[in-house]
Amino acid sequence: MRISTPWSAYFTSKKTFRVRAVQENVGPFLKWAGGKRQIAQVIKSYVPKFKRYFEPFLGGGAVFFTVQPMQAVLNDLNSELINVYKVIRDSPEELIASLKKHENTAEYFYRIRSLDRDPLAYSALSPVERASRFIYLNKTCFNGLFRVNKKGHFNAPFGRYKSPKIADESLIWAVSRLLLRRDVVFASLDFAECLKDAEEGDFVYLDPPYDPVSETARFTNYSSLGFGREDQLRLKEVCDWLDQRGVKFVLSNSNTEFIRSLYASYEIRYVRAGRAINCDPRKRGKVVELLIKNY
Repeated sequence: MRISTPWSAYFTSKKTFRVRAVQENVGPFLKWAGGKRQIAQVIKSYVPKFKRYFEPFLGGGAVFFTVQPMQAVLNDLNSELINVYKVIRDSPEELIASLKKHENTAEYFYRIRSLDRDPLAYSALSPVERASRFIYLNKTCFNGLFRVNKKGHFNAPFGRYKSPKIADESLIWAVSRLLLRRDVVFASLDFAECLKDAEEGDFVYLDPPYDPVSETARFTNYSSLGFGREDQLRLKEVCDWLDQRGVKFVLSNSNTEFIRSLYASYEIRYVRAGRAINCDPRKRGKVVELLIKNY
């Protein structure tokens, strides 16, 4: 999706909203590396009054599902992930029916995983079939880890879980209702492109792939493009641009000297977050992360 007109043209209302007092009972439907499920309420406590909500690194959407803004631009460079959100919103019944057809076996898993190795076969899949494949792999692969190689092929192994909940009907319907009741625009753009129309009164939550705390902790393979130090520096430039425009933002990142120095001019808060995804079980658990804000 390429944006040639201002985001405001996509919304049906230009009112300013506060976070709703009464919220839908809904949360993330995917397991996502770096997901904010456990600290979403902490992040929500920093959310100010805003006109529009922007989240350029959507991932599992834990903060969006907690804040539940009335108007939102939800973006992720992973176009297949954005397709899943659109399908849940528009075709939940068809998606559930497709999810029920999947099998929890290694042979079947690797057959479904291999579909993106054949461009012709993959292009023949409908949006519902692609979303079904995405959710199935997320629920049955090792540790729920979305990981691709440099060619963009999903390469996480089979998880061998006994009874994964592949078709979570009640949650899918709840997410669909929430998205239909909110004024939400989905996009799959570079983060800078996503934010180019943000203006004073808007709020941005940024949850980029984290600066690695060590070489062995490096994981940025959410897409074939990766996310390195140059991207972190470019993101800082975008944050400065947002600040100059009067746009309030909260940024999550790892507690490294590089990030602390980079954002030294902003307010930095330290929070403890649970991390369940790591190849070494001993390294899972509570870690200190940064919340950086400009207000």
